Amino acid sequence: MIQPVSFNRTLVEKYDRPGPRYTSYPTAPQFHQAFAMDDYRAATKQSNQAATPKPLSVYIHIPFCKSLCYYCACNKIITQKTHRAVEYLAYLKREIALQAALFDGTRKLTQLHLGGGTPTYLTGEQLAELMAALHAAFNLDDSDAHEFSIEVDPRTVSTGQIHQLRDLGFNRLSFGVQDFDAAVQAAVNRLQSEEQTRELVAAARRAGFKSVSVDLIYGLPLQTGASFAVTLDKIIDLRPDRIAAYSYAHLPELVRAQRLIRREDMPPPKRKLELLELTIERLTAAGYVYIGMDHFALPDDELSLAREQGTLQRNFQGYSTHADCDLIGLGVSSIGKVGDSYSQNVKELSQYYARLDEGLLPVQRGYRLSADDRLRREVISDLMCHGRVDFARIEASHGIVFGQYFADALMKLDEHIADGLVAICDEALVLLPQGQLMMRTVAMAFDAYLGGDQRGRFSRTV
Repeated sequence: MIQPVSFNRTLVEKYDRPGPRYTSYPTAPQFHQAFAMDDYRAATKQSNQAATPKPLSVYIHIPFCKSLCYYCACNKIITQKTHRAVEYLAYLKREIALQAALFDGTRKLTQLHLGGGTPTYLTGEQLAELMAALHAAFNLDDSDAHEFSIEVDPRTVSTGQIHQLRDLGFNRLSFGVQDFDAAVQAAVNRLQSEEQTRELVAAARRAGFKSVSVDLIYGLPLQTGASFAVTLDKIIDLRPDRIAAYSYAHLPELVRAQRLIRREDMPPPKRKLELLELTIERLTAAGYVYIGMDHFALPDDELSLAREQGTLQRNFQGYSTHADCDLIGLGVSSIGKVGDSYSQNVKELSQYYARLDEGLLPVQRGYRLSADDRLRREVISDLMCHGRVDFARIEASHGIVFGQYFADALMKLDEHIADGLVAICDEALVLLPQGQLMMRTVAMAFDAYLGGDQRGRFSRTV
């Protein structure tokens, strides 16, 4: 059983350092262009030939947004020209056909996620066209046991469209809110009324969605403890099944849009920690379970149950309840994971179209895991999902002696042990309550690639 979360501000300040989010291991900086289409095809062939082929998962990136949110660091295209979505959808369908041809038709597609950008930039008719293309190409699981989710900007949909999404097979929604405070919304150019969100959450309940999630961000310009407490109270009153409370990384030197945020409006680091502490206190007091990283869920939600039962998974979209799948990334900049490989599509729309015009998959770079990578990935995943690493299981799976193989990594945790973040006994390494928020820094000890020159590429760990 994972230990409950405990907030110790002194330790949070001490261990708040740049580090990976570990949605993959190795992480994206290790991907390289020597991984080519032949490597990807070989990975798909090998996955098809497994004794028990994994089910399939699909992520589709929709890059378009009608307006610019100043905080956003995602790969996006700001445009009011809706005809661009028509062109993009046509190319997506080509990529769907090329990818589907690589996978055995008996393999079920059990998991689907549409992210962005703004997936609801597409009209209901366009989304129906996209789903029809997926149905024609893949063996979709049509039972409601599947996990089909879509990110929704409440400013872009009506209550009627929420019902249309349910009819298309989506059974999970994620609403972007960030903050209800009007001054904060104006500072980041995302004006969104509380009423809009309330109406859509109510519509999702009526439509029978199995899970409704809300995204928040702490550390935005003009946020104060008092103002964010009001937002948290309103969110708790909405009672979404899941809440993601993300830490805002202000990097104007890397993200052009963030230069539009006034420097003097940014909260100091101390206040950001106060906002995190407030978020944890309010949500856990309201009955939400801390899942890990930025995620909270109600006790009867599938994420909470998976956490309790030790079946929690982690992928590029965050935490998941589904068994490990082969993940197919579709659309510009998408990342996939097939077998023991990762792959990423080109990031520029013109390159994406050019590759597909030539009848080629738009894979630009990737990575094939070694035996050491697979071992470390399992250790890091166990830490991030289960809060413990059982030595005997790892040793049996990989033919190692844990203490010998990871002697250097365990030495790096001496300070964590002294500070009460982690405990190591003969049988296991266990995250303690104070260590839950710092799980990324514990996982970093097992990262063979994390040199000093890489740390600037990552967000801070808390």
